[in-house]
Amino acid sequence: MADTDGTTDPMVPRLARIARRRRDGPQVWTLEIEAEDSAGAGFAPGQFNMLTAFGVGEVPISLSGDPAEPDRLVHTIRAVGPVSTALTRLGPGETVGLRGPFGVGWPMAELAGHDVLIVAGGLGLAPLRPVLYRLLAERARYGKVVLLYGTRSPQEILFRRQIESWRRRLDIDIEVTVDHALGDWHGHVGVVTTLIPRASFDPAHTIALVCGPEVMMRFAIAALRDAGLPDTALFLSMERNMKCAVGLCGHCQIGPVFACRDGPVFRFDRLRNVLAVKEI
Repeated sequence: MADTDGTTDPMVPRLARIARRRRDGPQVWTLEIEAEDSAGAGFAPGQFNMLTAFGVGEVPISLSGDPAEPDRLVHTIRAVGPVSTALTRLGPGETVGLRGPFGVGWPMAELAGHDVLIVAGGLGLAPLRPVLYRLLAERARYGKVVLLYGTRSPQEILFRRQIESWRRRLDIDIEVTVDHALGDWHGHVGVVTTLIPRASFDPAHTIALVCGPEVMMRFAIAALRDAGLPDTALFLSMERNMKCAVGLCGHCQIGPVFACRDGPVFRFDRLRNVLAVKEI
């Protein structure tokens, strides 16, 4: 819906339809959404949309698709509450509400010429996948690219086939670990932070991007600082239950900043003092 000056009201959902639906893990589904009035609008890696399951509610969901394909709005969703569960149950052709994209994304311009270390935990790989698309599409612009990914079990590894195809490129280092495993898993076992001391990167020329559960990010940041990365080279995406997405309601406030408007991606030195308080 447009205001009288011709601009779009950011609080009013646009109509969109489910184009494709794919299961990516236990209770995790990836939806490809086509908006009726935003063809080619584009998004930056790390941004999010507000998705509405009509009659149920609205939730923020990070974009997990390729920024080079702006008409394909891809969202990877874990069914954990009534709204996310309702969204994952939608099939092709069904309607959703769409607001966005919103937020500050990953610092893609700053990554050029640097080694890039990506540390992802669980569903935190989804907001980082657009970064990987960009890095690998323009591989010569970056130094070493390292992905460290951890999840609870082998069955919960996101985008498994894509990770395997990236490994075959031989121009990205990828290590995957699981918290616990049975049967035929022959990879690393342990939390993702145990991979950081073994990773090969030059801390003086590396920028690290971190996304996952908040406790995982706290330990990852500590391990990266121990490895020699300065606070100005550490970026993390803060997940909060955003409501308005434009910094009006204050629901996602983290100390002096709002996750929806000032983030969700922040350089660590902006949140260093806030994250020192574990109750936050």
